[in-house]
Amino acid sequence: MINAWYLIIAIVIGISAGALLSLVYRRSMRGQLLALKKEEESIIAEARKATDVMKKEAAVEAKDIVFQAKSEAEKELRERRHDLNQQERRLRQKEETIDRRTGQIEKREHEINKREKEYNSKEKSLQEKENHYAQILKEETAVLEKLSGLGAEEARRELLRRVEEEAQFEASKLGKKIEDEAREQADKKAKEIVSLSIQRYASDYVTDGTVSAVSLPNDEMKGRIIGREGRNIRALEAATGVDLIVDDTPELVTLSAFDPVRREIARLSLERLIADGRIHPTRIEEIVEKVKKEVDSTIKEEGEKAVFDLGLSGIHPEVIKLLGRLKYRTSYGQNMLQHSREVSYLAGMMAAELGVDVKLAKRGGLLHDIGKAADHEIEGSHQEIGANIAKRFGENTKVVNAILVHHGDEEPSTVEAALVASADALSAARPGVRRESIENYLKRLEKLEQMAMSYSGVEKCYAIQAGREVRIIVKPEDVTDDMASMLSRDLSKKIEAEMTYPGQIKVTVIRESRFVEYAK
Repeated sequence: MINAWYLIIAIVIGISAGALLSLVYRRSMRGQLLALKKEEESIIAEARKATDVMKKEAAVEAKDIVFQAKSEAEKELRERRHDLNQQERRLRQKEETIDRRTGQIEKREHEINKREKEYNSKEKSLQEKENHYAQILKEETAVLEKLSGLGAEEARRELLRRVEEEAQFEASKLGKKIEDEAREQADKKAKEIVSLSIQRYASDYVTDGTVSAVSLPNDEMKGRIIGREGRNIRALEAATGVDLIVDDTPELVTLSAFDPVRREIARLSLERLIADGRIHPTRIEEIVEKVKKEVDSTIKEEGEKAVFDLGLSGIHPEVIKLLGRLKYRTSYGQNMLQHSREVSYLAGMMAAELGVDVKLAKRGGLLHDIGKAADHEIEGSHQEIGANIAKRFGENTKVVNAILVHHGDEEPSTVEAALVASADALSAARPGVRRESIENYLKRLEKLEQMAMSYSGVEKCYAIQAGREVRIIVKPEDVTDDMASMLSRDLSKKIEAEMTYPGQIKVTVIRESRFVEYAK
């Protein structure tokens, strides 16, 4: 029973506590709702304020944008109006110019029409006069034919013949006058340039020649050079590619080879073997190999030295080696490397005097005989060989042309090429610089005199100054002054076409009349 009461009391207390708790919870929720409502109202008020501010700012910004756009539009409109005004002004000026030119053209057309009418009237008058003169000429021709007994065609031919003779005489006289004046001016200028170049560049007259003989200390050395059963001489010939001639000449061995470099190697090797005293095939091969290296080094050094001394650059190493080989090449006793250097100096000096490319003239002068370093290995003239070598190793086309034409086989394409040819002739024609056999010398003199005597009217002929001048005495009754001028020109052309000679040959024709009387 008591437990039941306890249970009822506990239930009542639980219900009361639940009711109390529910009341407290409801009051708490109501307070929170009120707080949330107040917060919501505060946020809405703030948002309305921010919206009002943003509306005001947007309105101000919109007004600024509208004002800026309006300003830009007004500015663009002003610029377009200015451009239109300028275009309108230009068009107005063009119209005025066109109107003015149209007026001038109309005025000229009027003058042309007026002149045309005057010309037509004059032409008609001239035609009438021409017909009148033709009639007079016809009548006079008939009278002349009757008086002379010649027909019109015969008289015309006779007249043409006389006019032709007079024209030839006048042309010859005028040509001689022009030629004399040009020659006088050219000779004067050429002498100045050449003399100045020679004064500025002076080289030795005597040049080194290639030695083809080796002196021996005694005749016993010949046997040692030949060796047992000729093994030493065969080894030396095989190693150098040079023929050794051991004859009865006392204390002398002759070397024979087309290649001057090989001959130099053989000469140096033989001299060292003789000085060393140990002559056998193995030693010969060692000495020859060592001398080859030394000669190759010398060739390179000589080529580089020549290029450096002349102040040139950009020349291919193989071309430099070929230049160095010219040290051992001679022509009529003249060393080709020294000759090439001299031609380069002279061409450069003359180019400086004329105001043309000095470097190009020097380069062409140095390389003009490069073909002679390989002419014993390749078929063709040394000009063609040299031009092909220069072209193959990237030389300028102007340099190639200077190499190709330096003997006058073709026409030079530049002033520098002509200067190289002149410098080459100048270097080769100096007295004493080249040797020539007496037989060739005499044959050249005889041929010069024979060629001069082959012309009609020639009385005497003399080849003088070592064959560098031909003096011809003509018969004054058979040869006129103009014919003498033509004779000198024709003979010079014939000599150029048929003869080979160093330098140049002067042709002098002398025509004189002598009248002798005796007072008794």
